[in-house]
Amino acid sequence: MKDNRRQRPRPEFPKKAVVTAGMPYGNKELHFGHVGGVFVHADTYARFLRDRIGKENVIFVSGTDCYGSPILASYRQLVDENKFEGTIEDYVRQNHNKQNEVLEKYEMSLNLYGASGLDKPGEFHKEVSEEIFNKLYENGYLTKLSTPQFYDPEHKVLLNGRQVVGKCPIEGCNSDKAYADECSMGHMYMPNELIDPKSILSGKTPELRDVTNWYFKLDEYNDVLKDRIKNLKENSNSRKYLLNTIEEFLKPPIIYVKRKQLEDDLADIQNKLPKHTIIDEPKKPSITFIFENLEDRDTARDVFDKLGIRFRTGKTLVPFRLSGNIDWGIKVPEKEDLENLTFWVWPESLWAPISFTKTYLDSIGENPENWKDWWQSKDSKVYQFIGEDNIYFYGIAEMGMFLALLGINKDSSLDWENINLPHLIPNNHVLFMDKKASSSSDIKPPMAEELLDYYTAEQLRMHFLSLGLAKKSVSFTPQVFMKEEDRQGPDTVLKDGNLLTNVFNRLIRSCFYTSQKYFDSKIPMGEVDEKILEESKEAILNYERHMYNHDFHRIVYVLDSYIRKMNKYWVNNMKKAEADEDNELREKVLITAFHGVRTAITLIHPIAPDSCKMVREYLNVNENIWNWDYIFDNIYSFIEDYDNHKIKYLEPRIDFFEKHESQYK
Repeated sequence: MKDNRRQRPRPEFPKKAVVTAGMPYGNKELHFGHVGGVFVHADTYARFLRDRIGKENVIFVSGTDCYGSPILASYRQLVDENKFEGTIEDYVRQNHNKQNEVLEKYEMSLNLYGASGLDKPGEFHKEVSEEIFNKLYENGYLTKLSTPQFYDPEHKVLLNGRQVVGKCPIEGCNSDKAYADECSMGHMYMPNELIDPKSILSGKTPELRDVTNWYFKLDEYNDVLKDRIKNLKENSNSRKYLLNTIEEFLKPPIIYVKRKQLEDDLADIQNKLPKHTIIDEPKKPSITFIFENLEDRDTARDVFDKLGIRFRTGKTLVPFRLSGNIDWGIKVPEKEDLENLTFWVWPESLWAPISFTKTYLDSIGENPENWKDWWQSKDSKVYQFIGEDNIYFYGIAEMGMFLALLGINKDSSLDWENINLPHLIPNNHVLFMDKKASSSSDIKPPMAEELLDYYTAEQLRMHFLSLGLAKKSVSFTPQVFMKEEDRQGPDTVLKDGNLLTNVFNRLIRSCFYTSQKYFDSKIPMGEVDEKILEESKEAILNYERHMYNHDFHRIVYVLDSYIRKMNKYWVNNMKKAEADEDNELREKVLITAFHGVRTAITLIHPIAPDSCKMVREYLNVNENIWNWDYIFDNIYSFIEDYDNHKIKYLEPRIDFFEKHESQYK
């Protein structure tokens, strides 16, 4: 049969790749969302790339986000309550170690899980932070701004970002928490825009006092980023909702005012405002005021404030704050008499993966400065897996700063083909029992380690990949956390894992037992059934395309369809062979089934690595079985000496893909 499918255009992958996963804060253990919402997807892709382009060509890094006001606040609270003894470094290290241990239990294959404030990664991160600041400063991309910061007069202290809560001022935002200058949905605004602010120390309305900090001129990158989004829409497989979310922030400065406040004197008010245009649609409750720049918008805000008119602002780019004044942070280089500042945690966490890349290269004896070959070379690509709430920081602030570091600005000629920026893969929320859960909300998420008391890591990995977080937020509903009366039907968490522990496990065992019983533990030599051969190639090509597009739920569908077809082939044909005592048919079925097992374990390898490794060892084949250079080869290609080859003897009741011990009760 002519192989037309082999001629199908296949996606191209880079020669080298860096994979990163969002950084958990250093004041907490990992909950299910950290693992199921980001790390499982990042690890699966990193493992696939190692198989696809070579493990020496892939670096997978992440780490603990050590700095920031939430960590300092948590530490102080525990010390005040006599629940922790030791320094803040001790506190962060304790949480970092716990995070690392849990990631290992989930079979994560990180080349480095560092900590931005500890040990060698912390040293590199301090150097990188200073280098980036100095380069941005020297090239004119930074500005000093005196902006209001909240001050609690009762406690006589300036309040850090998480010590103030209120309502987000961005029109249409439904955030359940808004802090001094950012909300839980990732919207950025100036502190004096926060609605109904309250100090968490005193519970009272804080004062505003001007404080000077360093800001990156992010607002100057509006047009550049618009052009980048246009290019990504036309020339990339970036997720549509990522690009749409970024575009929402690239609008001109806008103010929304309820119509009922303006109906009588709109013309008079307009005369007091800077140059602007308005959108006045009678059916809408608000009138939209559009300004040419941030300065004009802020002047208009003052006008509305003096007139006692309430308003909301729209999403737009504002200068991105780089510094703050909390003690627990990396010191900002002193410039222009600005002293005793530390980096705000968000900007330094954006370049932390570069610090981790340098740390890893140093650990294997390479020059740390070779990080540029991984982050900036045309032959390499950086894949950053993030949560949807962080799109502003990674998709806008990070891209703006990275463009500035490359010397690209609003006056540059934009040749996107030669500008290598990270590729973002954002996931929607993993809900818990249909509700958004976080350690700072009323609904507390189960810890990632706690789930391993009821499910295996590979069952959970399969399930989290199947949720389809690329498309929408999906609920994680493990029955073990439900009341008995609320449990209906089978546990959905086990559905996709059962494909491995039941269907595929049964097929592999059948192959081994049949070989042992009838063929002296040999894999018979012969031709694979042509129909199965074609279905195997189709599964491989579909899997590859979905992996390229990071459509992990579709990968699970491909595996489900292929494994069930192989199982059906085995049952129908082996039943006939046994009934007729037809050893020739039995041999043909076994040859074909072993090809199915060979294909399936290569595709499953990035998802359930330890179990697939066990299958490979029992097959007694070499590690090239994972190598996609040989993806269409049959199993004989991986046997060193066929004449003397035998599979490893499989004892009765041995499972390759095991269920959790609690599931056997």
